[in-house]
Amino acid sequence: MTIPFPRFDYHSVLTMLALVAAAPCAAAQPALPNRDPVQPVYFNTDVVPLLTKLGCNSGGCHGKAEGQNGFKLSLLGFEPEQDYEAIVTEARGRRLLPSAPAASLFLLKATGSFSHGGGKRLAIGSEDYQTIRRWIENGSPPAKLSDPTLARVTVTPDRATFDATSRQPLRVVAHFSNGTTRDVTRRSVYQSNEPDIAEVTDAGTVQVKNRSGLFAVMVRYGDQIAVFHGTVPHHQKAGTESPLIAWERANTISGIDKHLVANWKRLGVAPSRAASDEEFIRRASLDICGTLPTPDEVMAYAADTRPDKRAKLIDRLLERPEYASYFALKWADILRNRGKGYSTSQQRPGTALFAGWIRDSLADNMPYDRFVGEILTASGSQETNPPTVWYRTTRTSPEFVESVAQAFLGIRIQCAQCHHHPAERWSQADYYQLAAVFSRVGRKGGFADAEVPTSETIFLADAGELLHPRTKSVMRPRPPGGPDFKLTQYDDPRRALAKWMTASDNPYFARTMANRMWGHFLGRGIIHPIDDARSTNPPSNPELLDALAKDFATSGYNVKHLIRAICNSTAYGLSSIPEEANKDDVQSFARYYPRRLPAEVLLDGIGHVLESPTKFRSVAADFPAGTRAIDLPDEAVPSQFLDVFGRPARNSACECERVDAPALGQTLALIGSPEIQDKLTSDKGYVKRLAGNSKAHGDNVHDIFLRVFGRPPRQRELAAAVKFLESQTDRKEAYGSLLWSLLATNEFLFNH
Repeated sequence: MTIPFPRFDYHSVLTMLALVAAAPCAAAQPALPNRDPVQPVYFNTDVVPLLTKLGCNSGGCHGKAEGQNGFKLSLLGFEPEQDYEAIVTEARGRRLLPSAPAASLFLLKATGSFSHGGGKRLAIGSEDYQTIRRWIENGSPPAKLSDPTLARVTVTPDRATFDATSRQPLRVVAHFSNGTTRDVTRRSVYQSNEPDIAEVTDAGTVQVKNRSGLFAVMVRYGDQIAVFHGTVPHHQKAGTESPLIAWERANTISGIDKHLVANWKRLGVAPSRAASDEEFIRRASLDICGTLPTPDEVMAYAADTRPDKRAKLIDRLLERPEYASYFALKWADILRNRGKGYSTSQQRPGTALFAGWIRDSLADNMPYDRFVGEILTASGSQETNPPTVWYRTTRTSPEFVESVAQAFLGIRIQCAQCHHHPAERWSQADYYQLAAVFSRVGRKGGFADAEVPTSETIFLADAGELLHPRTKSVMRPRPPGGPDFKLTQYDDPRRALAKWMTASDNPYFARTMANRMWGHFLGRGIIHPIDDARSTNPPSNPELLDALAKDFATSGYNVKHLIRAICNSTAYGLSSIPEEANKDDVQSFARYYPRRLPAEVLLDGIGHVLESPTKFRSVAADFPAGTRAIDLPDEAVPSQFLDVFGRPARNSACECERVDAPALGQTLALIGSPEIQDKLTSDKGYVKRLAGNSKAHGDNVHDIFLRVFGRPPRQRELAAAVKFLESQTDRKEAYGSLLWSLLATNEFLFNH
């Protein structure tokens, strides 16, 4: 057998000579450290973790989908077999030179000895450099089945409490399948989830900043992760009593409040004062019903002297139709009840039916496990079974996986579509096994000329399979982290998923809903973001979340019961005004966190104050007079105001689509929105009524403040408003200007 001699062209020969010449001579290199015995270098557990530490396989370098400058590595080294091929055999093996390891292009570029877009990543002679050099010197061996594998990593300490200036060095130990361990502190990657509270150096030293709170540090070595938990308490002045001690003496601690208090003690914070009656009724009315309280409701609640009036208010709000409408809007966002642009007459019936089913389910307090189960297992047509509309916009494997995981399990598994999740255990196999649950979903009928087929009939097909995109193996239906389903060809995998998901011992289902509702009412989830549960993003109060989830499951997944528990908690009843003892708090709920009103609630609120409902029109048909924004069936009803103030397009199940950040367009809308101008100048509106009544300015101002802010005017505000009104000659224009200015204040725009 004749072995062909490799052909080198003139350019290749000159390049190779240049590389050898550029390599530092052996005499100039530091001697290898004394090792007794010399440890073997394994590609999977030594070389690949180094590439991660150096950033070579990051998403911004060779780890991105298309690679970098012709060299592609798997993201964070999750596919070491591919990385070995890329480093050793690609480009005719030009990256390595075993006969002269120091002249290898792989090392020359990393050390900056040869032009490298990523700059210098290694110091010649360093321990990391020597590790890679020894691997090349030993013939660049691939991973073998007999090689030890990385079983886990541990970090010591795994938690610590800091003062304002303390530092904490971490020690990371890798544990291998052959029982050996190794200190990999210097070769691990560190990332703080709260960089404003604490940072961590490349060497693994945690340094806190001048701010109190909780934080976690993700520690990665190879494909294994460990988590360090840190606490930075709020420090009181020496010799002063903690405000929390006085607060405990004055308040009764019960129910879930004990978990809040335990966390406040841990962080050294104390809660703000209780919200006033006027603050609370406005807050609860907006959060539960998406609706401002009327002046009569505010005054009646403030005058109520019953000790349980707060619980009774919450019960009344939960029975109002606006509760079902408002939360139907929230779930329509999550479930992607989309009109796909401006809805046609073909699309609108489906979105209206699904929106109505969601609203009726909430009004009837359908148990949450049944609610989710009926959506996942829906079959038939939209006329006979409205939840089938979920399958209209959720059509592809990625949409099934990401919608189910994010909406009902609170996990973001999107990354695993292409590679192992960078901050969690989810692999490509987990992703496509969940997708396989829906591989037999069949569709027939519908209007094919629509951008998204409508009025389809959903059924379970006799056959259907899904292949792993890389291995091409058939994926069996399996939930993320759960057991394999035992299915026959006649079983619906979706029912198996729903049964697994809603079981009382499911680690995600009840916790996700409890966290989602807590985030809705408190402005921030116990796990935040609310749909990103993972070990590297721990809950700020795990005991509180566990208690809420357990209580929710025990109640039979009673959603109104969960809302009552949250709204009757101490945290929900606190003032939003920070105090010295909690001014840095953004995690422990020692005060209420203000947030801007959602777009639909804001538009309805302006219409409510000005007694001028918005007139909604669409391509399909106009909506009846008095239709509120929270009652719209989908996002495709035209409204520039709603779009400017962050109405989501419902492209995903993530609540992050709804934007509440300030923007210039919002300011311009408040100044010159035709919708607001029409309401201010309406001949049947509140401004016209104020201009035509014979009441004194002071009485009218009192009513205005109750409508807009849910409270009477303060003496200074009353005097300024009356002075302004008396200075104007046109009464209608004066009242219009006053209302316009109040509607543009943060006190109105925010729930607080």
